[in-house]
Amino acid sequence: MATAPGAGTTAHGFGRLLVAVYGILAFAAIGRSAYQVATKLDEAPLAYLLSLLAAGVYAVATIALARGGRGRWRAVAWCAVAVEATGVIVVGTLSVVVPGLFDEATVWSAFGQGYGYVPLVLPFVGLWWLWHTRPGQHARVTSPDESTEAR
Repeated sequence: MATAPGAGTTAHGFGRLLVAVYGILAFAAIGRSAYQVATKLDEAPLAYLLSLLAAGVYAVATIALARGGRGRWRAVAWCAVAVEATGVIVVGTLSVVVPGLFDEATVWSAFGQGYGYVPLVLPFVGLWWLWHTRPGQHARVTSPDESTEAR
């Protein structure tokens, strides 16, 4: 089964949409967290620095997914998206179970509630995309009859 040129990459279709959503979230998170760190870090240092970390993870994920391919950038994308998924689950859970832990909301607080829960859904969509487009995923499978005819 042949695949279309660019299938499984971020150059076309769903991959391009995924990179766009990551880019928008990275831009929003960087803007908000940079402002918070620059102007009121002393009010909630843990929350604001955690948001800045999340913003950096989104930026790295955006670049790595956009670069795509099969090499180092793909490995970076896997790592960034896995860190993102872990962060939103851990911080989201802590912010719900121990509400006073963070003086202010972070990008990942309440599972990304302040960002329409996009931070909760996006990493799992990203992990699915990386898995779905992994190298060798679209290899041709031969039937038992074809493999014996080739001998």
